[in-house]
Amino acid sequence: MSNKVTADMKIYDVLCLAQENDAALEEVQQVFFDMGMHCLGCPISRGETVEEAAEVHGNDVTELLEKLNAALDK
Repeated sequence: MSNKVTADMKIYDVLCLAQENDAALEEVQQVFFDMGMHCLGCPISRGETVEEAAEVHGNDVTELLEKLNAALDK
């Protein structure tokens, strides 16, 4: 798995990637929450891509990716 979040990654995979660093996990979760995406524990998160989730929640996928990758770099 890449160390960079991409639009085609499943939300679940992003969270798994972030779990490698507890501080990053909290940051990544906060990015999702701040963008109105509160479904991290939802079963859909295992099959929904970052791009699909951004679209459903009315968010710009590029902005979301930038924020998620910045959170992982902390």
